[in-house]
This record gives sequence, C-alpha cells and structure tokens, in this order.
Amino acid sequence: MSALFRAVATRVDRLRLRAASLISDERGDVPGWVLVTLMTAGLVVVIWALAGPALGTLFEQAITRVSGF
Repeated sequence: MSALFRAVATRVDRLRLRAASLISDERGDVPGWVLVTLMTAGLVVVIWALAGPALGTLFEQAITRVSGF
C-alpha cells in the first residue's frame, strides 16, 4: 500500500510541476495585441472617413428604392 501511495504521489507531483511550468511559460504578446487592436481601429476610422458619405448616399438610395415599391 505504501509503494502504491508513493507512486501516485510522485505522479501527482510531476503533473503539478508540469502544469506550473506551462502556466509560468505562457506570458503572451500583449504589446503585439495592443498594436493590432490600435491599427485595426485606425483603419476603421480612415475607411469610415473616406467612404462614410458615399455609403450614406448609397443607403439612402436603397431605402428610397425599397420604399418606392
């Protein structure tokens, strides 16, 4: 019984250490994600500024056509 307990305890300790090492190694790339988010937001603002009036006109024409039927 004692040998079985030691074997299980050893295996549990190995799993715990492996999990701890995986968690500590996972730091992520926060500056990269921040950069991607800011660049995406910037692209949305630029595209919206350039295409906003044209899209608004297109939407108004579409609504007028649908309402005309």
